[in-house]
Amino acid sequence: MASPSHCSCSSRLAHQRCLVFFLGFLTQMLVVTSDTNSQDAAALNALATLWKDTPSNWRSSDPCGDNWVGIECNNESRVTSISLSSLGLKGTLTGDIQYLTELQALDLSYNKGLTGGLPSSIGSLSKLVNLILVGCSFSGKIPYEIGSLSLLTFLSLNSNSFTGSIPSSIGNLSNLYWLDLADNKLSGTIPVSPGLDSLTHTKHFHFGMNQLSGIIPSKIFSSNMQLIHVLFDNNNLSGSIPPTLGLVKTLEVLRLDMNSLTGPVPSHLNNLTKVAELHLANNQLMGPLPNLTGMSALSFVDMSNNSFDESDVPSWFSTLPSLTSLYLEYSRIGGQIPPAIFNYSPLQTVKLKGNRFNGSLDVSAIENSQLELIDLQDNNISSIVLGGGYSKKLILVGNPACDQHNDLAYCKIPQLSAPSYSTPQNCVPVACASDQNLSPNCTCAYPYTGTLYFRSPSYSDLQNTTYYHILERELKASFLNEVPVDSVSLNNSFVNSFDNLEMNLQVFPSGKTSFSEVDVSRLGFILSNQTFKPTSIFGPFYFIGQAYPAAHEIAMSKKSNHLPVIIGAAAGAAALALVLIGCAAFVITQRTKVKRTAERRQASGSWNFTKGSSSSSSIPQLKGARHFSFNDIKKCTNNFSEANEIGDGGYGKVYKGVLNNGQLVAVKRAQEGSTQGVLEFNTEVELLSRVHHKNLVSLVGFCFDQDEQILVYDYVPNGTLKESLSGKSGVRLDWKRRLRVVLGAARGLAYLHELASPPIVHRDIKPSNILLDENLNAKVSDFGLSKPLGDKKKGHVSTQVKGTMGYLDPEYYMTQQLTEKSDVYSFGVLLLELITAKKPIEHGRYVVREVRLTMDKSKDLYGLHELIDPALGLGNRLGGFEKFVELAMKCVEESGIDRPTMGEVVKEIENIMQLAGMNPNADSASNSMSYAGASRSPVRHPYSNESFDYSGTEPSSRLEPK
Repeated sequence: MASPSHCSCSSRLAHQRCLVFFLGFLTQMLVVTSDTNSQDAAALNALATLWKDTPSNWRSSDPCGDNWVGIECNNESRVTSISLSSLGLKGTLTGDIQYLTELQALDLSYNKGLTGGLPSSIGSLSKLVNLILVGCSFSGKIPYEIGSLSLLTFLSLNSNSFTGSIPSSIGNLSNLYWLDLADNKLSGTIPVSPGLDSLTHTKHFHFGMNQLSGIIPSKIFSSNMQLIHVLFDNNNLSGSIPPTLGLVKTLEVLRLDMNSLTGPVPSHLNNLTKVAELHLANNQLMGPLPNLTGMSALSFVDMSNNSFDESDVPSWFSTLPSLTSLYLEYSRIGGQIPPAIFNYSPLQTVKLKGNRFNGSLDVSAIENSQLELIDLQDNNISSIVLGGGYSKKLILVGNPACDQHNDLAYCKIPQLSAPSYSTPQNCVPVACASDQNLSPNCTCAYPYTGTLYFRSPSYSDLQNTTYYHILERELKASFLNEVPVDSVSLNNSFVNSFDNLEMNLQVFPSGKTSFSEVDVSRLGFILSNQTFKPTSIFGPFYFIGQAYPAAHEIAMSKKSNHLPVIIGAAAGAAALALVLIGCAAFVITQRTKVKRTAERRQASGSWNFTKGSSSSSSIPQLKGARHFSFNDIKKCTNNFSEANEIGDGGYGKVYKGVLNNGQLVAVKRAQEGSTQGVLEFNTEVELLSRVHHKNLVSLVGFCFDQDEQILVYDYVPNGTLKESLSGKSGVRLDWKRRLRVVLGAARGLAYLHELASPPIVHRDIKPSNILLDENLNAKVSDFGLSKPLGDKKKGHVSTQVKGTMGYLDPEYYMTQQLTEKSDVYSFGVLLLELITAKKPIEHGRYVVREVRLTMDKSKDLYGLHELIDPALGLGNRLGGFEKFVELAMKCVEESGIDRPTMGEVVKEIENIMQLAGMNPNADSASNSMSYAGASRSPVRHPYSNESFDYSGTEPSSRLEPK
C-alpha cells in the first residue's frame, strides 16, 4: 500500500492516477465494513466530502447501516431517497450523483448554499420519480439529459437561477404530473414538437417569473390534456392567446398576466367552465371586452391595463355565481353603473379605476356584507347617493363628484389598512430566550420558518380571519402525520409585486424546544413535494423555507457527549478511511486550484502577469492603477473586519479601507463562485486604468495575488442614486439636485462614447451604478460589462447580450448588435426612474409604457401627477419638467437611430437646468468633456454610516443569455 506521502503527485496525470487509486481502495474497504452498497456508499461519501454543514451523523462510511439523516435505503441496502430540505447545506451537486442508480427521490430544497449547475449525468438516474430542488441557488442551463428520466412525475426546479431555454426533451417525460420551472431566468421560446405539447398527463405548467419570449404556440394545448394550472405570468410573451386553450376543459387556474400579449381574447375561453381564477392583466389585448358568461366557476377576474375597445357595463358582471374579486382597471368601460352589481352576494373587491363611468353612483341600497372595497378612482362620476347602505371603503378620487368635496372620506385616498393578520396567542404570554420564539400556545421554542406564496387565491379580502384559521388548521393537520407539531403561526400577509399572496409561516415543535434534523427534513418535504394540499380557495402555492441551524447544533452537541466512545470503537478503520478520504480530498482540491489558477492566468494573459511573483516586470503596467499585494489589502481593511464592511453584492463584499497616506478607499473583494468572472474583473481594471473623468469612479488599484480578485476604488461617501431615490441613504434629492446628478452621469457617459478611443459602451446604466460623492456629484461605476466598440466605421459590435432587465435596449436584445445608443436607452429609463422613483418594472408595469400611455401634453406636468415621486413635491415649481420628460422619451425610442447621442443629451440637460434657474457649469472646473487626470489629494474624513454596494449589481436581474 502506498503511503499518504505519495499523494503529492506532481503532474495532472499523476494526480488522476493517485485519486483513482485511493478512491478504489476506499470503495474496497467499504465493501468489507459497510452495509450500504459499495457504489452508493462511495457516491454519498464523495458528496459528504464536498458539501459543508451536512447532518450531524454523516460522519461514518455506512449511510444505510448508520441511518444517515435524510437517506432511505431498500432491503438490498441501495439508496432510494435523499431528502435534505432546509438543513443549510453548502456546495455543489456533482456528477457523483449518477452512481446512485436506484435513487427514486431527490429533495434538496431550501438550501441556499447549494450552487453551480445541474450535472448532465443526472440523466443517468433512470429510476428517479421526484426531483425537487426548490429555493436553492442552482444556475446554468437545465441539462437536455433531464428528458431521459422517463419515470419522473414531479419536477420542481423553481426559485433558482437557471438560465437558457426550456429543453425540448422535457416533452419525453410522459409520466410527469407536476412541472414547475417558475422564478428562474429562463429565456427563449416555449418548446413544442417536441416539447410541452407532448405532456398530456401533466396537470401543472408553472413557468411564471422568467424571461420567456415569443408566442404561446397553439399546438401546446389539446383536448386530451389534463392540465388544471397554466401559469405563464411575468414573462415577455407576445402574440395572441391561442384559442386552443378552450379545449382544456380541466383547467382551473389561468395566469397569462404581465406579458405583451396582443389581439382579442378568444371566445373559446367560455368553454372553460372549471376556471376559478383568470388573470390577463397588464398585456396589450385588444378588441371587445370578452364576455365571460360561460365561465360559471370564476371567482377572481383581473383583465386590467389592456387596450380593449370602449364598451358599456357588461351584463356578465352580475351573473357569475362565485365571483369574489373583479379587477378591470383602465379597461375603457363607460356608462352608468347599475346599483345591482354591488349587491351580488359573493363580491369582496371591485376595482374599476381609470375607466369612463359617468352619471350618478347609487350605493344607498347595498346589502352585501362581504363587499370590502369599491375603487372607482379617475372616472367621470358626477354625483353619489350614499344613504345608509354602504359603510366600507369607497374611493372616488379623481371624479367630478369630488371636485368640490375633497374633505369627504370617499374623496381621499384611504389610510393604510390595519396590520395584517397574525396568529393570536391563546394564553398569557411568557418571556423567551432571545434566540427562541413564542408559539400560539405560549411555549418557547425554535420554530421552522419560511414563506408561503399562493399564486392565485380565489379571495381578495386579506382582513378576513376565517381564511387564515382554515389554513392554520390544514397546515397543522398535514404536519402531524409526519412530525410532532405543537402549533403553526401565520403573519404578514400581503400581495407582492408578482401578484402572489405572500405570508410568513412558523411551525413549532411539540414537547421539545427544537425539531430534530429528521423532523426538519420531513417538514420541508411536505411543503416542497406539495404533500400539503390547501383548500381550493388558496389555489396553487410554493414555499421557500429557511435553514434550520438549531437542530444541527443540538444534534452535534449530543453527539459530542459520546465522542470518546465513538472514537474508541472506530479508531482503526475510521482513522484509515479518514486518511484516505482526506488524501483524495487534497488531490481534488489541488486539481481545482490548479484549474482555477490556469483559468485566471489564461484570462489575464494579455497582462503578462504571473501570480505570486514579486517582480515588477510581472505586474500589469496599467496607467494610474496601483498593484497591491494581498497583505497590503489586509492591512488597510484591518484584515477584512466586519466593522469595515460597507456592502455586499453578487461580486462579493466591499470594505472601507485606509491607505498608508491616509486616503479612504472602497475595497471590493470577489468571493469564490462570484457572479462576476475573471474577464469582468480584467475589463474593469483595464478600462478604468485608461479612462479618467470626474464623473467616472476612480480606480486606485487592484490585487491579483494569492488567488484573490480585489478592486480598490476612491471612497465615495453618499452611496448610490438608487439608495437616495428609495430613501435608504438619507440623502434628499430635490428637483434641482436630481438635474445636477443626471447631468454628471450624462457627461461621464458622453466621455466614454465620444472621447474615449476606442468608444466604450457601459452596458449596465442604472441608478445602483451611479455613485454620489460628498458634494452629490455623480460618478458612473461598475464597468465589468463594458465593451469597447473597436472600429468606429462599423458603428456597432456584435456581442452576447448583457445588461439588466428593465434597462436593456430592446433593439440590442433582438439584434445582438451593440452601439452607444444602447446606453442612451438605459439612460432614458434612468431619467424616468428619476422622476417617478419607481423600479423600471414594478407590479408588472414597465415605466416606459406607463409614462407613454399616461402623458398628455395638453395638461400641466403632462398629466403625470400620479406617477411623479411625491418626494419632489408637486407644490414646488419643477422648472423644465416637460422638456425633461420629452428628452427621456426620445432616449427610449424603439429604434436606436431615433435616439439622441449622449453629447446631445448633455446639451439638452444643460438647457433644462437653465429653465429651472440653474447654472449647469456651477461647481464645475471644466467643461462637460474634460479629463480629470490631475493628481488628487487624498480624501480625509471619518467613516460615514451610509451603507452601499460598490458591486452596483443585483445578480438576480443580470441578463446573460448563453
